Amino acid sequence: MWFLLALLCLLFWGTADLFYKKGTDESDRYSHLKIAVWVGLVMGVFAFALMPLSETGFSVRSLFDNAIKYSPASLGYIVSMVIGYAGLRYLEVSVVSPVQNASGAFSAIAMLVWFSIRGVAGEFFGDYWCLNVAGTAVIVIGVIGLGIVEQNLSRKEKSLAKEERKYRFGALALIFPILYCVFDTVGTTADGIILNEETGLGLGEIDVLIIYGLTFFVAGIVAWAFLWVKNKKPYNLFSAGERTKGMAALCEEGGQIFYVYAMAARPLLAAPMISAYCIVSVILSRIFLKEKLKALQYACVIAVIAGIIMLGILEGIEEAAG
Repeated sequence: MWFLLALLCLLFWGTADLFYKKGTDESDRYSHLKIAVWVGLVMGVFAFALMPLSETGFSVRSLFDNAIKYSPASLGYIVSMVIGYAGLRYLEVSVVSPVQNASGAFSAIAMLVWFSIRGVAGEFFGDYWCLNVAGTAVIVIGVIGLGIVEQNLSRKEKSLAKEERKYRFGALALIFPILYCVFDTVGTTADGIILNEETGLGLGEIDVLIIYGLTFFVAGIVAWAFLWVKNKKPYNLFSAGERTKGMAALCEEGGQIFYVYAMAARPLLAAPMISAYCIVSVILSRIFLKEKLKALQYACVIAVIAGIIMLGILEGIEEAAG
């Protein structure tokens, strides 16, 4: 089941990346904050809707206690996402997404160290751990390879005139996806630890969705208030030009729901697989945004797909054996 959940997550988040880019106005210096407002609104609505299903109750005290427990993950995610939105003003989806999602590899390594210290790492790989590691390694290599290819393409464009470059700020713009990667690694690692039933902090999946949603809701309100002060008028989320941001936010929340359950089941395997949603982003950007792919990029995409297929086959074998 974890494999299906992770697969649905990467499909939703890959589609979200497409809408994020379509909803980004390169001439608007606050475009990333407007996206954050939309994501905060959608996540907040879902959080309030889920409150009656909370496993620990939804009193002010319980919400505060759970928010403190989950703060390393929620803050890591929120900071990384806002940085990622800002990066879309300067880089194409096919550059941003692969570099950002190297965090799946780094977080898997960090979780492996943590669970090894706690003596429970072996249970996450099952009886076919060697093949699981192989499939995960193929995905990680493909994602990191795609990021390297994109960086090389960016460097080659330095000889072109500024108006001819796709990557207008060159290597400097890469600071956005790199910082995203750092903060997302913190958030994903914290999630894997917090959601684990044996070594976690006692938060169930529903509670995590509520806490994260409410935290982002508050962040969205702060961003909305900032925009009101800076622009001397309130930001209208529902104007015609802003609806694409709403679609991105809905896809983000859909992926978040599947993500939480996948991470609770198999964090060491789910994290690198979910990071492969950059492949969906690259493919969709090629189809809808007309971003062209090179032969090496296709090779990396194929490698990631092969790794996902390996994990899917293994999941079927394990289910049949069980």
